[in-house]
Amino acid sequence: MRTFVSLPLFGLLCLGSLLMAFVPGCRFFSDSNRFSAPASKRVVFIAGSCSHGAGQHEHKAGCILLAKRLRENVPGIETEVFTEGWPAKSSAFKGADAVVIYGDGGEGHLVNAHLDAMNALMKNGVGLACIHYAVEVPKGNAGNYFLDWLGGYFETFWSVNPVWTADYGTFPTHAITRGVKPFTINDEWYYHMRFRNNLEGVTPLLTTVPPASTLDRKDGPHEGNDAVRAEIAAGKPQHTAWCRERPDGGRGFGITGGHYHRVWTDDNLRKLVLNAIAWIAKVEVPAEGISSSTPSKEEMGENQCPH
Repeated sequence: MRTFVSLPLFGLLCLGSLLMAFVPGCRFFSDSNRFSAPASKRVVFIAGSCSHGAGQHEHKAGCILLAKRLRENVPGIETEVFTEGWPAKSSAFKGADAVVIYGDGGEGHLVNAHLDAMNALMKNGVGLACIHYAVEVPKGNAGNYFLDWLGGYFETFWSVNPVWTADYGTFPTHAITRGVKPFTINDEWYYHMRFRNNLEGVTPLLTTVPPASTLDRKDGPHEGNDAVRAEIAAGKPQHTAWCRERPDGGRGFGITGGHYHRVWTDDNLRKLVLNAIAWIAKVEVPAEGISSSTPSKEEMGENQCPH
């Protein structure tokens, strides 16, 4: 028996298609595993320059990869990647809902010469994410800004930067951790970060207890100090990723990993960071998080620094 679609039903289907095509936010079918219809969001990525050996601090390649995965998997997301450091024109931030910085930090941090401009964006509710070395700024004015914007930062002679294998087995209930499953990964995971007093307004996202071997080096600005040695000796858990929702409505996210480009092939780490970028842009993260395809060997080799 052949089945025909009646004209009234056909008309409804056509009407639904027209509504989805011309009416923003209209969806004919619902899917609990997908995003609700979002307004357009703009995320600006700022990639730092080359500074390390092959496969390390691949800021350009990392930003391009993350931006691509966002566009592929998050409806309504627009991204722009600046690969030559800080944008030359302030108009680069026009209409930005979030800024992602992935570059070298410390005294050479990209934001150091633009603190007032960045603070103006923050006061307007723009989100900020800093990845790996970008969580380190000088103590003082820049550090105080980061305590406000992100909730924490790498402070020299307090925080440390060892390479070690971190095991993340449990996660707090938060939009950023949706769909993230336990994972283990070797990277340069900074820890003993300087946070706001009593973690006020800060939600730790990745927490684990580093082994004593992470403090094998002599004390120094990045290597060790009495305070961190006491905490590790006592088995105190350390936070390596966190977020903050500011009173002005803006959101911040920091993660200390990302030294090695290879870490972006880990589906759970990548999901956590994609979730976080969407969250700081005030995009509703789906219940299972933002899933994305695992980068191939060929894709991982693209856009890397010349070596």
